Amino acid sequence: MPMLSIHNVEKSFGGIKALDGCSLEIKKGAIVGIIGPNGAGKTTLFRIISGFEKPDSGTIVFDGEDIGGATSFEIARKGLIRTFQIPKALTKLTVEENLLLAPQFQYGERIWNVWLRPKDVKRQEAENIKKAHALLEFLGLLHLKHEYAGALSGGQKKLLEIARALMVDPKMLLLDEPFAGVNPTLALRILEWLKELRNRDNENDSITIMVIEHDMPKLMQLSDYIYVLNKGKVIASGAPEEVRANEQVVEAYLGGV
Repeated sequence: MPMLSIHNVEKSFGGIKALDGCSLEIKKGAIVGIIGPNGAGKTTLFRIISGFEKPDSGTIVFDGEDIGGATSFEIARKGLIRTFQIPKALTKLTVEENLLLAPQFQYGERIWNVWLRPKDVKRQEAENIKKAHALLEFLGLLHLKHEYAGALSGGQKKLLEIARALMVDPKMLLLDEPFAGVNPTLALRILEWLKELRNRDNENDSITIMVIEHDMPKLMQLSDYIYVLNKGKVIASGAPEEVRANEQVVEAYLGGV
């Protein structure tokens, strides 16, 4: 069973069709790239998958469950987490505090637990801090844990946003242009880190990753499989080397389609 299955999804804004019968499947544990020229429907597809927009028609099934009518909050609770092209860090909180806000079902969120279950509250807080520090160390941000998130560079904010998403143990990540606006050195770190993230998970607990990205060389290095969108439709799909050689893809990027 695929982790994500999208069938014949349609979405219009006024008289413009952003998605026109879009269909795709993503296997569990895969890293899948989504490419296409500007206006192809990539961002609309992400917004619909993550519940920020509702499809006009079609079905979206995540981990065996239809999520087409679910809210973004409900979808996130099911383990499908999205990052944004422009990171949304809480700039007046520290890097560590940004991560500690992310975990769901925290005992300390209910005031009576502070008095009735103080040991459980402290134990969970200690576990969350340990997990946050492990993620920050993995990403090379541990030395910045007490810095305000607003003081980070653009690339560091993107790493922070991915780390915050991982604090909730997602089944699937939707990454919106993780390399955009990032200096080449940090972009390579993000690339290698995403590969390692997938490879270090065991087969039964692997994270599925779906990426929109305009940096074609990096996306080709990262992805197991690629879908190409143009004018709201999937016009090609396959392994990176197959997509790279596809004439339809070349024509779409050159404006010939």
